[in-house]
Amino acid sequence: MRTQRQGIVVWFQHMKNIKQIKKFGHLIYVSKEQKYAVLYVNQSEYEEKEKRLQEFPFISKVSPSQKPFIRTDYENAKLDKAKEYDYKMGI
Repeated sequence: MRTQRQGIVVWFQHMKNIKQIKKFGHLIYVSKEQKYAVLYVNQSEYEEKEKRLQEFPFISKVSPSQKPFIRTDYENAKLDKAKEYDYKMGI
């Protein structure tokens, strides 16, 4: 059984605070130039962790990722015949 995950984008002021941000979830990416980090947490724990992150003075903004709420099953997706043949061949 897979747990439902939620992405959190955390905007911060200084790179030295990454260790404290890392304690709240699985750190995926950190941008040094734009000063943001992407974390993944369980969806059931998202609201609690978002509130705790916003309490820190070095964090500018916390925003959720919309990926779990985007529909990923497409109705009119057409398969490419050449790719379908390659997949069957094991290429």
